[in-house]
Amino acid sequence: MDTQWFRFDHLSLFIGGFVVFFSALTLMYSIGFMKGKKGLISYYLYLIFTMLASLGVVFSNHLVLFLVLWGFLGFLLYLLILFGDSERTSYTAKKTFIIIGGTDALMLLGISILWRLQGSFQMDEISLTLSSKAAILAYGCLAAGAFAKAGAMPFHTWVPDTAQDAPIPVTAYLPASLDKLLGIYFLTRLSLDMFQMNLAMNTVLMIVGSVTIVAAVMMALVQHDFKKLLGYHAVSQVGYMVLGIGTGNSVGISGGLFHMLNHAIYKACLFLGAGAVEKRTGTTDLAKLGALGTVMPITFLSFLVAAFAISGIPPLNGFASKWMVYQGIIETAKAGGYLWILWLVAAMFGSALTLASFMKLIHAVFLGQSFQEQKGTIPQTRDVGPMMLIPALTLASLCIFFGVFAYPVPLKMFILPGLGEGVTFLGMWQASLATILILAGIILGFVIYFLGSMTKTRETETFVGGELIKNHPDMRVSGTEFYNTIQEIGPLKIIYRLAEKKIFDLYDVGTQITFGFNKFLSYLHNGVLPTYLAWCLLGLGILFYLLLIR
Repeated sequence: MDTQWFRFDHLSLFIGGFVVFFSALTLMYSIGFMKGKKGLISYYLYLIFTMLASLGVVFSNHLVLFLVLWGFLGFLLYLLILFGDSERTSYTAKKTFIIIGGTDALMLLGISILWRLQGSFQMDEISLTLSSKAAILAYGCLAAGAFAKAGAMPFHTWVPDTAQDAPIPVTAYLPASLDKLLGIYFLTRLSLDMFQMNLAMNTVLMIVGSVTIVAAVMMALVQHDFKKLLGYHAVSQVGYMVLGIGTGNSVGISGGLFHMLNHAIYKACLFLGAGAVEKRTGTTDLAKLGALGTVMPITFLSFLVAAFAISGIPPLNGFASKWMVYQGIIETAKAGGYLWILWLVAAMFGSALTLASFMKLIHAVFLGQSFQEQKGTIPQTRDVGPMMLIPALTLASLCIFFGVFAYPVPLKMFILPGLGEGVTFLGMWQASLATILILAGIILGFVIYFLGSMTKTRETETFVGGELIKNHPDMRVSGTEFYNTIQEIGPLKIIYRLAEKKIFDLYDVGTQITFGFNKFLSYLHNGVLPTYLAWCLLGLGILFYLLLIR
């Protein structure tokens, strides 16, 4: 059902329903996490306003209304980030607002071009081929807004900073879930409804997706902060969504949308787990964590499930959607050429690196030896309360359910009706059989473990090389050292050094250029009369040349 201002179809109803779902979980989690913080009335009002504005964006059929609500969401994100306790919170909030606000300006330009070309602001009345420079510019400007909201490169740098400096519920709510839903939803509307895509533009999307997958996960590998590592993974996973939409075929697009939903589920679960760890230990520095799996078993279990899901381990939901994206990439081979091999390698390589980085993260946080126990600084060695555990367990359960029953439930009920077409799979796999075999393996493992524990064993203090860890804490293996050596490998060394200098950060580069230009103007306008007279003569000379000689 469409009106001038609003649009209610399968796709918008599907996204809107999950906006409400994630909002409810975030509100519940916030009751436990934000307890004792100042300004909670404003905080909860901002969350409610965010939900309402998000629903307005999803159901908007008028581009002006859409842009107003879209911009309001950016302002609410700015306000919510300011509830963080970090010293960098103000900087991060401003950076986020400027990046998203800057792309909002591009969206305004794109909407203006659309009105000039189509004479309408209604989304359902716009259908434009990418056959002119104006149409390509309009698509590029609007896609930039979708990329910034979702966190795709090159507009991604606000996501890791927000993950590190904003309160965990805010990060789980917006960069991890809602912003992914809204950004990819809008990109889908652009690419399927408002514009008729061609091979060149689809290739651009696949380039953006592939680069985002690999570059962001390479940055995640070397992070030492719990939340910032998750933030880079939130960027990397967007690449699969953009890559799926860029394939231009039914299995790839539906896989991209399915991955959008799956990412919102498992990434929110991961951030909620990080919040539980931060709540109990007071830190997210991986070097100061460890051995929390025994004292926070429920958090560990939910985090482990979500970590396996994001890494694409079957039979979880992350595998199901990545499997569809892979098939979409292979399907593009029918158009000829060999670029599809690059996209497939990037996607699979990204999954391998994702698993590697989560091995590092799980070891550093939940396994290994505990740094804080040696120092005697853990305030509470127990799991968090039910208000924080229930949302995490709910999301972890969905990771399993949406993986095992991928086709009959999420795909058949939510994704495919929104696209209005069926999906032709290149290959199917038996999720139920795989689940049974995996469960049998787990049960067998527990049986072997308990049989082995029945025999009398000798217990001793933890030691490395014959030295007790408690006497030599510097010998403790924290997990933060995993993969540090890749920063010294050939070209990667240069890339990592440039990344440390924020050469790839559009905000930082733009700030340096802006302030550098201001300094240049300040130098020219120094208040010395002869300097001003010289500039006046130079200006007159230029005008004389333009007006008389030419």
